[in-house]
Amino acid sequence: MVKKTDRKMERARRHLRVRRKISGTSERPRLCVYRSNSNLYVQIIDDIARNTLVSCSTLDKNVKTKHANKEAAKEIGAMIAKKALEKNIETVVFDRGGYIYHGVIKELAEAARQGGLKF
Repeated sequence: MVKKTDRKMERARRHLRVRRKISGTSERPRLCVYRSNSNLYVQIIDDIARNTLVSCSTLDKNVKTKHANKEAAKEIGAMIAKKALEKNIETVVFDRGGYIYHGVIKELAEAARQGGLKF
């Protein structure tokens, strides 16, 4: 009998593998992405000091698109870049959260790059 793969567990395993290699510092914090079925969450984190420097999600009041689609990803990417540049954060390490760099995650990363973040 063939077992069904647990996609949530596979993503968590990929995320742990990536997190062993990636860590955010005060000079170059980590841009962390979480994507649920209905929302997108993005944070810029300093792992050494263990605090969140900037955060943005589709649940924010000033976000027009309230879904986890490509249009929302573009909007969130531009917004996180704007907030980061206001706090003098220019370079980050991109943590895709175990998700494949495709679709929503790719659009978010490209919008953040166009907004001025370097990674």
